[in-house]
Amino acid sequence: MAEQKATNVFWHHGEVTRDDRTELLSQKGATLWFTGLSGSGKSTVAVELEKALLAKGKLSYRLDGDNVRLGINKNLGFSAEDRAENIRRVGEVSKLMADSGVLVLNSFISPYVADRDMVRKLHEEADLPFIEVFVDCSLNEAEKRDPKGLYKKARAGEIKNFTGIDDPYEAPVNAEIHLKTDEMTLEREVELILESLEARGILAREAVEA
Repeated sequence: MAEQKATNVFWHHGEVTRDDRTELLSQKGATLWFTGLSGSGKSTVAVELEKALLAKGKLSYRLDGDNVRLGINKNLGFSAEDRAENIRRVGEVSKLMADSGVLVLNSFISPYVADRDMVRKLHEEADLPFIEVFVDCSLNEAEKRDPKGLYKKARAGEIKNFTGIDDPYEAPVNAEIHLKTDEMTLEREVELILESLEARGILAREAVEA
């Protein structure tokens, strides 16, 4: 956990509440955390889900691993320490966005259980929904897809600390949603996620008004 270096700082509460924002948007803010190997389909399903949510009149925003590393986390590499800080920062940003009422769709390899659990704890302490989505794909299939050519480079020794090759991936044991992307259609994956969100009262108007 990052050290708190600033002193004499205090959380400032405004007068617009989370319930006010929930009523305004007709949805509850939540973080959906897509985790899986490179090439497993995390970004693909998040992109499709974002479109499906828009069609339902729901506000969402994608935080993608590459996009974040081009901006807020551009000073971080792929060591275990940098991966942990990458996920911590994303977790904090996600918590703020979920508190605002947005459905945050995070696509990050996030290979370590401890890092994902840390983000879950951040949300639990803030009483915000955190939904882990295991985008499950065999290494063999992910390597066949290799959309960015990264596995090929990793096998050739051109990329170090590559998850699945010379760095481990710790799969979720009790993810809220389990997608087997080498067996399921993209349409079915999105359906399962929407069904889960509706069952949790995150999308349903009547649940917001209850």
